[in-house]
Amino acid sequence: MKLKHYDYDGRARFITICTHKRMPIFTNNAMRYILIDDLEEIRNRFNLKLIAYVIMPEHLRLNVIPTGIDSVGFIIGEYKRMTSKKIHELMSTYGRKSLHNFVTIRNRKERFVLWMRRCYDHNIRSEESLWQKVSYCHNNPVKRGLARNPSEYMWSSCRYYCGFRDALLEIDSIA
Repeated sequence: MKLKHYDYDGRARFITICTHKRMPIFTNNAMRYILIDDLEEIRNRFNLKLIAYVIMPEHLRLNVIPTGIDSVGFIIGEYKRMTSKKIHELMSTYGRKSLHNFVTIRNRKERFVLWMRRCYDHNIRSEESLWQKVSYCHNNPVKRGLARNPSEYMWSSCRYYCGFRDALLEIDSIA
């Protein structure tokens, strides 16, 4: 059964976007900064409230509140398109050996594919659930052994919530 998503009700969404074949590609700062910069651009372009994020080696998790007229699916599609193009250019420039792992055939054409076609999208129905998802994002790097505590991990909104000046993105209020 396919669950209905409500794009225009002002509720938060928990989104997970995974790389093609769950390849751990976001392991260097150049690629992670592309994700950060394009997230800021998408957020401004589509009036998207960013509540939390975490960049992991093979996926990105977001807690957002859509406030514009565009569907979350369309917004995420634009984000995936933008990041794919820039990361493909970066990988091609540096002759990254794993580039062939992101090539697939679609519509009888060989294409670079960074992201899985679909993403996991969950409607958040309460403020309590929202903060559980924020905590889940922030603890993801600890569970995976990438940091000893959530505030140590630079590629997460946790640093913003902890008041660090070097937080990469400003986080929006849910009010």
